[in-house]
Amino acid sequence: MRTLKLHFPDETLPTLDSFLKQTKEARVFRRAQAVREVVKGQRLQTVSDTLHFTYSALRKWVHRFANQGIQGLGDRPRPGRPTKVTCELEQHLNRLVDQDPLEHGSLHSQWSCRELATALARETGVHLGRESVRGVLKKRM
Repeated sequence: MRTLKLHFPDETLPTLDSFLKQTKEARVFRRAQAVREVVKGQRLQTVSDTLHFTYSALRKWVHRFANQGIQGLGDRPRPGRPTKVTCELEQHLNRLVDQDPLEHGSLHSQWSCRELATALARETGVHLGRESVRGVLKKRM
């Protein structure tokens, strides 16, 4: 294995420490933790064995951090169709759930996913399937 020939500025460790205290995303937290150990002087192989990263993945994250800083530890956009449920749509659906379905023309006193999808489409113009509505409600719990 080749040795890592990267040099980090003195403020790198405090930057990583404060980032570790702020981040809430587990994947990014683990990456920052691993990179921090490498910046402290640990060998890549030792850190990858300890934190259960593959050697090549850890090497990639260290290089991304060296080139892009903290932003390099995040996930890159993935190809494919963008999600239909935006943050605003999710918030609208959550507000709708807290309202009485009878006020929205329902015949029942409890929401069903299908009725929520219908009411959401009527109010926003975005048509979601009941499974998409169910996914949003599941995250809410």
